[in-house]
Amino acid sequence: MAKINTPYYVGNSEATKRDADGAGLPVISVGLDSVRAYQFEIHFEMPTGLGLEKLTLAAKQVTAAGFTTEAIEVHRVNDKVFYPGKASPEELTVTFDNLYDPKVANTLWTWFTTIYNPVKGTFTEGRKWKSEKATIISLDNLGQPTMQTILYGVYPQSWKTAEFNYSTNEFHTIEMVFRYDFMDHGDYVSGGKNLRDMHAELA
Repeated sequence: MAKINTPYYVGNSEATKRDADGAGLPVISVGLDSVRAYQFEIHFEMPTGLGLEKLTLAAKQVTAAGFTTEAIEVHRVNDKVFYPGKASPEELTVTFDNLYDPKVANTLWTWFTTIYNPVKGTFTEGRKWKSEKATIISLDNLGQPTMQTILYGVYPQSWKTAEFNYSTNEFHTIEMVFRYDFMDHGDYVSGGKNLRDMHAELA
């Protein structure tokens, strides 16, 4: 006999803990809560020679990071099937917020010019312009790290300022597009160090 599917969170006191037990108000379940989209940090391990080894930057927005596999289409008589083909990483666009005071904007511009110098019109030889990795860290409601997405072989593809607009009442931003070679995603791990220790090292 086929099993009948029943709702898990509705009418299940063990799962939802919604029943009052005489000790006060019922407890609302938080089992379906997710990490909030706006609770994140982004850390860069910079290439050598830029004066800064690590950056923890205020980012207003970070676009989706991921990989896409191309589809290989195969025809067999009257059937059409697909197999996974080459995998390629997506572009990552980061909008940085209010970076002029500590001169971080200059560091990001220097990073970009190590690839292409628009004044001299020359490209840089070698791989010194690639960052070892950039890490996007998701934080919980207490500000503690929960998950991380690590991008390896990161380099800036473009650098541009936001529109200069007198009527806009917000911080000026810098938008950069990054490319990367590989990525990994999983639980937050940093050699047993907590977020406070990492901030102390990056300060």
